[in-house]
Amino acid sequence: MKIKFKNIILLIPIIILFSPLIGFCTVEYSKQTGKDCGVCHVEPTGGGKLTKEGDAFKDELRLKGLYRPLTKTQHVVRFIIGYLHSLTAIAWFGAILYVHILLKPAYAARGLPKGELILGWGSIIIMAVTGTLLSIARVPSWWALFHTRFGILLTIKIVFFLVMAFTAVIVTFIIGPKLKKKREQAIIEHKQDLTPDELLHFDGKDGHPAFIAYKGNIYDVSGSKLWRGGVHLKKHLSGSDLTDVLKTAPHSEEKILGMSVVGELVSKVKEERTQKPKLFYFLAYMNLVIVFLIVFVISLWRWW
Repeated sequence: MKIKFKNIILLIPIIILFSPLIGFCTVEYSKQTGKDCGVCHVEPTGGGKLTKEGDAFKDELRLKGLYRPLTKTQHVVRFIIGYLHSLTAIAWFGAILYVHILLKPAYAARGLPKGELILGWGSIIIMAVTGTLLSIARVPSWWALFHTRFGILLTIKIVFFLVMAFTAVIVTFIIGPKLKKKREQAIIEHKQDLTPDELLHFDGKDGHPAFIAYKGNIYDVSGSKLWRGGVHLKKHLSGSDLTDVLKTAPHSEEKILGMSVVGELVSKVKEERTQKPKLFYFLAYMNLVIVFLIVFVISLWRWW
């Protein structure tokens, strides 16, 4: 029976995926002894079963507090905790990238959404607990934490995490409430002429009216069935200027002009940029940079 070349090509990734790989030991222990990996390992390239000399060296590391042996049960528990830690990091970092790159920080500047708050603080708590347990399992002593390559990179990652947690405290309990108070004040005043920043507060949520801007005028779309919850067709948000967006709309501008005009859109960019929003934007983009730095540290940790 002839085997097609195309089928062989398709089998190559599967063979690679399920083939056993040779494990390589870290070079740190080799540097400490000045000996090749093959001295401590049965395989000359390192990894796998240890020789008698390798077992003796491992016992010596354990006595010095540089190696923490784990039972099979502890290995399984550590794997589950590590999986939960990684899964939570992916969800948390993914939310940060989505909000800060696609939606922009102005999305959160309207007032911190409950969903993002729950995800953020839930992720911080889970990662703090699982990260602590993983560190205890991997780092046997304080000396190893500050004098080995693994420990130093772990320390840097922990510092970055603590900075992000500290900024979360500032945004959640200091900046967030102040932005919310400012938002509520704008709703109470119900100005006829609004700046773009003030227009953001009229998003049709939490009982607030839904306003949109079009060609310099502000229209109230709160009573329209097409703007329930302040959202039109699940992609256009109230509280924003839709002048450019409506150029590509399938309907004419009469749909908008038929709504009641409540005021005009005015520009006060310099006056509206107070110190508090600036601090919010700074912390938001700082967290975004820290996310990339943590991924960079993990890359050094795992693959360099």
